[in-house]
Amino acid sequence: MPSTRVTRLREMQVHERQALDGLLDGVRVGHVGMTTDDQPVVIPTAIARDGDAVLVHGSTGSGWMRLAAGGAPACLAVTALDGIVVARSTFESTFHYRSAVIFGVFERLEGRRKERALDVVVEKLIPGRLSEVRRPSPGEINKTMVLSLPLETWSLKVSDGWPDDDDEDVAGPAWAGVVPLVQRAHSARPAPDLRTGIPIPASVAALTDV
Repeated sequence: MPSTRVTRLREMQVHERQALDGLLDGVRVGHVGMTTDDQPVVIPTAIARDGDAVLVHGSTGSGWMRLAAGGAPACLAVTALDGIVVARSTFESTFHYRSAVIFGVFERLEGRRKERALDVVVEKLIPGRLSEVRRPSPGEINKTMVLSLPLETWSLKVSDGWPDDDDEDVAGPAWAGVVPLVQRAHSARPAPDLRTGIPIPASVAALTDV
C-alpha cells in the first residue's frame, strides 16, 4: 500500500475527510498517473466526486483508460492554487495551496451505474445542464468509458500561512503579505452556428455569476 505520510512540512498534512471533499468539489481537473509497460504516464482529465469515489470519463478507445480499467495501480493528483505568499525574501516566498494524491485501482462502471455517473459528471461541470439538453444516445454511451476511484487511500496537504521571514528581513524595508487567487468565469460567448433567438440558459448564466 502506498505511503500517505507527508515527509516534507509534515505540519501541513490534513487528515479530515471533509477537507479532501472540499478540494475535490472545488476543482474540475485532476491528473491520473500510472506506469505502462514502456513508460510512466500522467494524464489530465475532468473529475467529479461522487460520495466516496472520484469519477473520470473518456473514450472507450483511450489507451490509459483501458489500462486503468484493467486494474493497473493508479494515483490521482489534484491541486487548488489559492494565493501567492509574498515574503520579504525570495527564498521564503511560496503559495497558498491545497493538494491531494489519491491512490488505488479504478473500477469500470457499466449499465445504470454508468449512466448515473455520467449525470453526476455533467452536473459537476455545469450544474443544472441536465434539464436543458437531450439525454445521451445509446451510441454515445457505448463510446464512453466511466471509471470510479475509491476515496480510501489518500494524502492531503494544505499551505495557508503567512510569510515566515527571518527576523532581520522583518526589520527591513520589504513588503510582505498574501495575494489571494480566485478563479472566475467571463461572459459566455455564443457558438458561431447558434440559431438566432436562443437565450443563454440558466446553467450557463449561473456559471458567469460565480
